[in-house]
Amino acid sequence: MKALVTGSTGFIGSQLVEKLLARDYKVSCLIRKSTKLEYVNDLPVEFVKADYGNPDSLRSAVEGADYVFHVGGVTKAKDKRVYFLGNHQTTKNLLDAVRKYNPGVKRFVLASSLTAVGPGTGMEPVDENTPYHPITTYGRSKMEAEKECLAHVQALPITIIRPPAVYGPRDKDVFEFFNSINKHFLPLSGFRRKILSFVHSYDLVDGIIAAAEHPKAAGQIYFISNEGVYDWEMLGDIAKKILHKWVIKARIPHFLLYAVAGISEFAARMQGKPALMNIEKARDGVQSNWLCSPKKAYDELGFRTKLSLEEGVAITLEWYRKNGWMK
Repeated sequence: MKALVTGSTGFIGSQLVEKLLARDYKVSCLIRKSTKLEYVNDLPVEFVKADYGNPDSLRSAVEGADYVFHVGGVTKAKDKRVYFLGNHQTTKNLLDAVRKYNPGVKRFVLASSLTAVGPGTGMEPVDENTPYHPITTYGRSKMEAEKECLAHVQALPITIIRPPAVYGPRDKDVFEFFNSINKHFLPLSGFRRKILSFVHSYDLVDGIIAAAEHPKAAGQIYFISNEGVYDWEMLGDIAKKILHKWVIKARIPHFLLYAVAGISEFAARMQGKPALMNIEKARDGVQSNWLCSPKKAYDELGFRTKLSLEEGVAITLEWYRKNGWMK
């Protein structure tokens, strides 16, 4: 089988490429001219350079692909418009190219996000029937990408995957949380418990492939996630135990979190770069419920995550140590 992967040099995309190669797929990586090939440069893959903004230029990438895995996207941006260009418009252009140049594709898989749906209420998880109610620009851009896919489901076999918070080797976002614990500091948002779902990148990649290969998954949406109810304090306690660290737990009031986010966003704007922490990230962080239900994927795909939270954190922290991210 031939697979085309976008976002192939990123955290999740590079691991997807490795897993596909291990399953004897022939893999093409769609890249831009400026793409850094850090994790895939030495792998037996074909690199295809194309302009995401032009469907016709994507012809050489999509032609002949049995599977198209659209994992690439924009998670940080200086301008809100960039989220829609990088998440919605690129998805539209890629779909248009597939319809024009490879209408017989076996599956088109979009890696979306729980944020496309929005947070849950009370203790209840969202599921595939929950109406869209995103609360950030990133979430809205992912929602529009999903809607673009849903508009093509009669013409193409499309599957949408929604992961919750993802952690694992090569991740730079949750790494900041782990790194703060390594420095004896466990930051927590507000004074009430914030519940959420997690998935390790290894399990997510398995779920993406399972959904792509399953004949019943065409035209469907799935949350790929661990079962269970977690929170950031639980994740921090697991990490400090593995790292053998004492930590100071600091509960940051929501108003202070917003203040810090505003300062960070302003400083980043002055420097002309995306902010690691901004007002919309703060809005995400103050929500009480980011739970999703993986029941549909478990029932229809027979998919199960393999790693417990403890096992996943241990694997992740060991990678950070071996690769010099954490001392």
